[in-house]
This record gives sequence, C-alpha cells and structure tokens, in this order.
Amino acid sequence: MSPLLNVLQRDLLNPATLLGAAFYGLVFLAFAMILGRLVRRFSRRVESHFTDVTGIAFASAFAQVVVFLVGFILYAHLIPELRALGTTLLAGVSVVSVVLGLAAQNTLSNLIAGFSLVLYRPISVGDSVQLSTPKGLATARLEQVSLGYSHLRDTDGNEIIVPNSVMISTVMIRVGGRKT
Repeated sequence: MSPLLNVLQRDLLNPATLLGAAFYGLVFLAFAMILGRLVRRFSRRVESHFTDVTGIAFASAFAQVVVFLVGFILYAHLIPELRALGTTLLAGVSVVSVVLGLAAQNTLSNLIAGFSLVLYRPISVGDSVQLSTPKGLATARLEQVSLGYSHLRDTDGNEIIVPNSVMISTVMIRVGGRKT
C-alpha cells in the first residue's frame, strides 16, 4: 500500500484529526438526514389513517429535530476537541436560556398553549366555534392548529388567526357539537 493511502486511511478514521472529524461529521450528517427522511415518510403513511393530523405533524417535526440533536451530541462526544468544548458550552447555555426565556415569553406561551391544544384537544379541526374578535362576536370553523397559532375561517370567508395562548385562555362556544 502506498504511504499516501496509509496516512489517508489512518487520518480518516481518527476523530482527533481534522480529516477524521470532517469524515465523521459527514457520516453523522448523512445518517441524521436518512433517519429524518424515514421519520417524514413514516408520518406521511400514518397521516392517511387519521382525520386530524395536527398531532402527527407535530410529532414528526419534533422527532426530526431530536434525530439531528442526538446525531450532533453523539458526534460531539466522539470528537475530543468538542467534548472539552461541550462542558464550557453547558455553562453558557444556562445563561442564554434564561435570557431567551425572558425575551420570548409570548412565543413560549404560544408554544406551550399549542402543546396543550394538541394534547388535550378541547377543539378539533373542523369544529365551529364562537369567539370574541376585535370586530365582535364571530362564528368560525377551525382549519388548522399549529404550535404558535390557530387558523379559523369565519362565515364571511375571512381568516382569523389567533395566538394559541389566547385560544387556550378564551371562553369559546362550540357550535353544533363536536364533529367526528
């Protein structure tokens, strides 16, 4: 075997070298992308069996984020330089999380309310509800519940976009009972 191939092979499989770190980074990224694609494909197959796919869409997006996060954590654990950096970053993340939490209170409250709407399902896609809007009392049909906002359509065809924190804390009247 030539000396160049020998050095290339030795450096390619050694995570402590730049070439090895880049190689393992590409391997972990490829695996994460493949697993993310499998999660999306699985969720599309499962969606056809449900009428309300809000929870499945959220679970799919969440699982994809977890796949990439776990891939990055495993990669960082494999590379010696990143392992040492991880301890330092952990201390910094705690400070940043407090600052971001204070700065994003409204967004986080909408996100938590979105979790509650998806989990407890007080209203479902297709339900008609009466709620108070800036124009007064409106009757609207729920079209979509995302994690931040709920989208409704009133009887005039206007789209009403309501933050989930408002949806979870507002008294609504379900018109005509629950649709199945």
